[in-house]
Amino acid sequence: MSGVFSPTRAKIKERTLRTDKWWLEPAITFGVLFSFIIYATFRAFEGANYYKDHLISPFYSPCLSEACVPEATFLGFTPVSAQIFNFALSPALIILIFPLGFRMTCYYYRKAYYRAFWLSPPACAVAEPHTKYTGETRAPLILQNSHRWFFYAGLVFNVFLTYDAIISFKSVEGEWGHMSVGSLVLLVSSTLLWFYSLSCHSCRHTVGGRLKHFSKHPVRYKAWTWVSALNHKHQQFAWYSLAGVAFADIYVRQVATGAWTNFYFF
Repeated sequence: MSGVFSPTRAKIKERTLRTDKWWLEPAITFGVLFSFIIYATFRAFEGANYYKDHLISPFYSPCLSEACVPEATFLGFTPVSAQIFNFALSPALIILIFPLGFRMTCYYYRKAYYRAFWLSPPACAVAEPHTKYTGETRAPLILQNSHRWFFYAGLVFNVFLTYDAIISFKSVEGEWGHMSVGSLVLLVSSTLLWFYSLSCHSCRHTVGGRLKHFSKHPVRYKAWTWVSALNHKHQQFAWYSLAGVAFADIYVRQVATGAWTNFYFF
């Protein structure tokens, strides 16, 4: 037996002796993540309002479906049919599985949603209600071991989003060298995603793992020290990038619907 039923637990009836508001952090985490899930699901199935004047939503990039707005595609490349089994497929549903998989299997987000959604455990020094614990050795949590592959896929998507940020510096007429509010929004969003990816634990291991002698690999060692410094801020970058990508999608949608005006600085 484990959790509150563990024989090694102190013989007290209280769930915890903590007197602070330990429940506040998991409650806020639950609220933020659940709100993001609802919004992202709505946007994924909306299938519209994702492109306007060289601004493309990160939820829809790269736009690979035949149903994509032609200007939103990457060099006109649309290998996926607009329908599968007579179901109209939103372009976002084709690619969201990869950034979503990266976040769902992320080491920090595992801690966050294990506590907030599954109460496993809800907080440090707070007994969990579960009677059995198998960790990530069985389905479905064994799929968490795919995190490294989602990390590699995430890097590819970061390249596309960086490209989107660059082309946003075009004017409505297609001339280069024009910066708008939307340009800054996409640039900040893509930059935060790079910091989130580069601060990832898998990135740190990929750069400097499995080396017996750092002295024989000075370049990898130097890169490992940079990534290790970012790794200390992985939790912050996880939240900053989540907020950045959500706001970028909101901004593009508002501009596409005409609710907001994308002002140009020059």
